[in-house]
Amino acid sequence: MGRRNLNNRRVRRSRGRRGRGLTWSLNMELSALGRRFVSVNGNRPSWLPGGSDDRDSEPDTDETAPDKSAPEVLSVAAVNLDIRSNVQRHHTAEFDITDAAVYDEREFLVARRGQPFTMIITFNRKYDPGADDLRFVFQFGSRPLPTKGTHVEFILSADDVKGEWGGWITGEAENALTVEITTPPTAFVGKWSMKIDVVKRSDTSINVYRYEHKDPIYVLFNPWCKEDGVFMKDEHLLNEYILNETGKIYSGSHKRISPKPWVFGQFTGDVLDCCLYLLDKSVKDQARGDPVVVSRAISKQVNCPDDDGVLEGNWSGKYTDGTSPLDWTGSVAILEQFYKTKTTVKFGQCWVFSGLVTTVCRALGIPARSVTNFASAHDTDGSITIDSHYDAEGNPLKEYDDDSVWNFHVWNDVWMSRPDLPAGYGGWQAIDATPQETSEGVYCMGPMSLRAIKEGNVNLPYDGPFVFAEVNADKVVWILGKDGAMERKQVEKNSVGKFISTKRAFGRATWREMLHGDPDREDVTNQYKFEEGSEEERAAIRQASKFSKRTDVYETTAEDVKLSVVSDPDTFMGNDIKLTVTLENTGQERRTCNGTLVLGSMYYTGVFHRELLSRKINAVELVPGQTKSMEYSVPATQYLDDLADHCLCKISCVCIVKETRQHCVIQDELRLRKPHLNIKAPDAVKVGDSFSVEVSFENPLPVTLTQCELRVEGPGIQKPVVYAQNNIDAKKTFLGTFKMTPVKVGAKEIVVYFNCRQISAITTSHPVTVA
Repeated sequence: MGRRNLNNRRVRRSRGRRGRGLTWSLNMELSALGRRFVSVNGNRPSWLPGGSDDRDSEPDTDETAPDKSAPEVLSVAAVNLDIRSNVQRHHTAEFDITDAAVYDEREFLVARRGQPFTMIITFNRKYDPGADDLRFVFQFGSRPLPTKGTHVEFILSADDVKGEWGGWITGEAENALTVEITTPPTAFVGKWSMKIDVVKRSDTSINVYRYEHKDPIYVLFNPWCKEDGVFMKDEHLLNEYILNETGKIYSGSHKRISPKPWVFGQFTGDVLDCCLYLLDKSVKDQARGDPVVVSRAISKQVNCPDDDGVLEGNWSGKYTDGTSPLDWTGSVAILEQFYKTKTTVKFGQCWVFSGLVTTVCRALGIPARSVTNFASAHDTDGSITIDSHYDAEGNPLKEYDDDSVWNFHVWNDVWMSRPDLPAGYGGWQAIDATPQETSEGVYCMGPMSLRAIKEGNVNLPYDGPFVFAEVNADKVVWILGKDGAMERKQVEKNSVGKFISTKRAFGRATWREMLHGDPDREDVTNQYKFEEGSEEERAAIRQASKFSKRTDVYETTAEDVKLSVVSDPDTFMGNDIKLTVTLENTGQERRTCNGTLVLGSMYYTGVFHRELLSRKINAVELVPGQTKSMEYSVPATQYLDDLADHCLCKISCVCIVKETRQHCVIQDELRLRKPHLNIKAPDAVKVGDSFSVEVSFENPLPVTLTQCELRVEGPGIQKPVVYAQNNIDAKKTFLGTFKMTPVKVGAKEIVVYFNCRQISAITTSHPVTVA
């Protein structure tokens, strides 16, 4: 049956003011009738004059007895939200809370705004459109108000007014109606309550009977809807950036990029409720439809310095009163712990913050991806340069150096239109939940248009100078002279922002990306900046530098001695570290070089941890055109106990040319490789059938591995679980087994982390098809 006009007289009277005309006409009639009413729960409906939603109020006692000869009063006996059909059409069927057969008995409707959903309303008798008026009331937030758009009322209509709340009949059988409800593409994201009022008229009174649906209706952003601010046209991209529950977050260094399997788990358990709780804490009800506001709030709520958010950052290397950031296999355990306890979870670092943001955004319906920037700059003073300082002899002046370059840093891109910016700056926007610097007084970052970053238009909101410096700052070396003046000695123009990486949505890797060995890695550097050294890239630098606090950085001088330091990127933990320092005289005169080489372990943020090697470079004589090399080695026994979390080492070499006072500075990194974790599991399984998984690797270290554990999870197969393991002797093979039982069908993925005191986060994953 097509859409039916339930009451031609009512619709004509309210045409052009749908959802308002009937309220006005009823109120006028109620005033004339002395506002006499009854309701099924004794409450005056909130939309009537003097109304209240207080369920504890008593019914009026001065009502006359109903007319025995009148037809039986229509009442709502039941409402079936047709969840199974609706969630398929709304791309929300994977949410555990929509299926009582998964993990617990909850079964709620999760719908996307701007798209109709159906319901079946059963009455105590057949519905009579000539005598019965139906009114729908949807409410949102702690204090629903029509003026705020959080209290919405409408009657069933033959008209579908685009972009508004509304409803119409699509089917009728016996005592039941099938009704289709539409929400606007700007509807507020959250849990909406639904009430249905039956309005009964007579010559002397208006009686209202209210049905209140016991379960909330979840309304999310809708990237499938063209009118929604998060609309994304490509279905392949939506399969990744909204629907994919697992992925990879890249870490390591630009010379050795490693994928870290991560379970986003946006459809699991209490994750969606947790995400909406975060919005309840931080976003006003009437702003809950704006993805710009919501994404900025997410970047604030995922960290904890300002507002008791989800996760506490810790870069100390000491995690005795919490979980090491390296131990997390995904977002689910963190979000469910936070939602259950309402207290901040310990601990996280940038990739954990980013994984959480991806989960929260995808759960709410905002397309999102985790993005890793290698050699990521952290500018602390707004200069849009990364400054390091030395005295006249080449010794570092640490008290001047607040800027740093992280081996890698992970943040997020979210997809949305930007009506608050000039045309053309919508699309991918960078946000960051890792608490580095404050923005407008709190720890958050973005959203910042990638196009604006690329062009150097850092004056656009939000946090443009900070993001631009992360991906495209120049490194500047300053020398403190004897007169106390700082002199610029060296500018490195291509050492920041390398191989910016994310998990590929679909398609094939380029040859350049395959050099790093992972076909799933997509290099998105060209979305953040023009080709390094190109005229466009230098123009963007000049544009951004207009907003810098430091001038005269880009004057250059001639330099005729070249310095290089080479290490083997394939060095495994347990092997000796070998370095080669090379000096070359490209000038026409003899040169004498003195300097220092330092190798140390470090945290991925670039913070120095322990010194592993320190050697002086004394009076190296170079005739014109001559090259000299020096080799150095550090045995494994001297460095194993001094490594930090990610097995990263920092190489720093400073050489000073005696004749010209030229300063040559090299800062590089070396990431020691971890062993590969092998996994054996079936490729296809069935719901409810247990299967075995086997993982193994060889201990490469000359010491016993202690405090060993396996952390395992897989959406629709296994919630996060930890299995303790025995110690593993030096150079011996580890073998671990466990069982899993899938509860949901589809393409799934198992993620396994091995951790011990000596090595953290040896990872693997395995795809499984569940029938």
